Amino acid sequence: MDELPLDQVRTLLAVVDEGTFDAAAAALHVTPSAVSQRVKALEQRTGRVLLMRTKPVRATESGQVVVRFARQLARLERDARAELGMAQDEGGPVRLPIAVNADSLATWFLPALTRVPQDPPVLFELHREDESHTTALLREGQVMAAVTSSPDPVAGCSVRRLGLARYLPVASPAFVARHLAGAEPEPQSQPEPEPQSQSEPALAQALRRAPVIVFDRRDVLQDVFLRALTGDEDAGAGPLRHHVPTSEGFRDAVAAGLGWGLVPQPQAEPLLRSGGLVLLVPGRPLDVPLYWQQWKLDSPALSLVADVVAATAAEELRPGAAPQAPPGP
Repeated sequence: MDELPLDQVRTLLAVVDEGTFDAAAAALHVTPSAVSQRVKALEQRTGRVLLMRTKPVRATESGQVVVRFARQLARLERDARAELGMAQDEGGPVRLPIAVNADSLATWFLPALTRVPQDPPVLFELHREDESHTTALLREGQVMAAVTSSPDPVAGCSVRRLGLARYLPVASPAFVARHLAGAEPEPQSQPEPEPQSQSEPALAQALRRAPVIVFDRRDVLQDVFLRALTGDEDAGAGPLRHHVPTSEGFRDAVAAGLGWGLVPQPQAEPLLRSGGLVLLVPGRPLDVPLYWQQWKLDSPALSLVADVVAATAAEELRPGAAPQAPPGP
C-alpha cells in the first residue's frame, strides 16, 4: 500500500459521520453505489475491514485509524486554507469536537470556552462522557481533544495536566438524621485535613447500608471513597443506588435527601454554607486528577483552546500531585 486515496478516505469519514451509505452519498453528492465502491476499494487497499455494516454504520478498530487520519487531514486543510486567505469549502467557522465529563461541564469548562476569542468564530461540538472513557472518543477519531483522567497519551495525542477536581462526601440534614444518626462525625463547613475520626468506622458501616446516589453504572467514586475511609479494598457503597446521570441532577438528588454522594466542591460549598447539605467526613475529600489530551496537530484554533482551557483549569482546579483516585462522572 503506497498511499491512501483521499477521495476514499473522505468517503469513509462521511459514512461514519452520516451513519449510512445513502446519507453519505447525499452529503457527498454522489450515488450510494459510488460510496460503496470507494469504501470497498479502500478496504481492499488496506487489507482490513474498516466498517461494520450496522445501523448506524460503525468503524472497526482499523477503520478508526483511517477516520482519525481523515479528520486530522480535514483540520490541516482548513487551517492551511485559512492561513493562505483562501475561501473555506464549507463556508463556515472552525468546528472543534471535544469530549468532556459532566462535572467539568457543569463547573469550570464552559466558563473556559467563553474566554476563547471568536474572531474568527470557533464552534464547539461537545461530547459528554465519563472522563475515564473520553480517550476512547479520541481513539475513534470522534473528537480532537478531551478532558480525561488518563495521563497516558492516546496514539498521536499530547497530554497536559490540568489539576485536581475535588469531591466532597455530603448528604442532606434530613438524610443524616434518618440514616446516619449517631454515626456521623460533627459536620464542618470547610473541610481541612485532620486525623481520622473515631466515629468513621461506624459511619462507614452506616453508609454501606444507606441509599447512595451514583451517576451511572460506571460510577465508582462513592465505592472508592468508602474503601479509602475503611482501608478495606472490598468495601463499597451499598446496593440501594439511585442512578442520576447529570451533574446538576446528582447534586439536587443528594440535596433532596434521596441518598448520599460525592459532589464537586464548587457545587457543594454553597449548600454547605446554607445548611442544605452536611459534610459527612471533614478532612476526607476525594481528589481526581484531570488531563487535557489533544491531537498532535499544528492547528492554531486547537492550540488556542488548549491554552485557554489550561489557564482556566489552573484557576479553578486544585494543584498538587495526582492521587490514586478513580474517575468521577
